[in-house]
Amino acid sequence: MAEVLGQDRSTDADADQHLMLQYAAGDMGAFESLYLKHKGGLYRYFVRQTGDKQLAEDLYQETWGRVIKASANYETSAKFTTWLYRIAHNLLIDHVRAVKPVDLFSDAFSEEQESDNLMPSAQFSPENAQEEGVKARLLKSCIELLPTVQKETFILSMEAGFTAAGVAEIVGVTLEATKSRIRYANRALKECVMNKWQEVDNER
Repeated sequence: MAEVLGQDRSTDADADQHLMLQYAAGDMGAFESLYLKHKGGLYRYFVRQTGDKQLAEDLYQETWGRVIKASANYETSAKFTTWLYRIAHNLLIDHVRAVKPVDLFSDAFSEEQESDNLMPSAQFSPENAQEEGVKARLLKSCIELLPTVQKETFILSMEAGFTAAGVAEIVGVTLEATKSRIRYANRALKECVMNKWQEVDNER
C-alpha cells in the first residue's frame, strides 16, 4: 500500500510539472488546472500564517502573479508544489521583514526523550465527539501561539502534507533544523493543548 501511495504522489507531481510546462508553452487551460488544484491549500497557508484574510488574499494573488512571471523560466528540477510554496514562503518573509523583525528562534535543542515522529493525532483523541470539537479548537488556538518559524513548519508538514525534506527545501534550512522545528512545535502544542484542556476540565 505504501508503495502504491508513493507512486500516486509521484504521478501527481509529474502531472503538475507537465501542466506547468504546458502553461509555459502557452496553454492557459493548463494554468487553470494548476490554479484550481492548489488554490485551497495555498490560500489556507497564508490565512493560517498571517491571521488576516485580506493580507492572505493579497499574498495569495501575488504568489500566482509570480508564478505567471516565472513560467517562462520554470524548470522541473523541483516538484511544482515545492516551487510554488517556496515562492509563497519568500513572499511571506518579505512581508514580515517589512512590518516587523523576523522572529528569532534557536534550533539548538536536547535530543533526550525527543522523537522524530510528528505529533500523533491519537494524543488528542477524545472519548466523545464534544470533547473532540473542544480539543480541535484548543489545538487551533495553540498553533496560533507558536513562533513564526515553528508555525510555518507545522502548517507545511501537517496541513500541506510536505515531508521534512520538502519543508526544508521550501524554507531554505537544513533537514536537521527542520526536524528540530517540528519537534519543538509538537512538544509545545502537546503541552499547550493539555494545559488548556485541564483549564476547561477544571471549569466544569
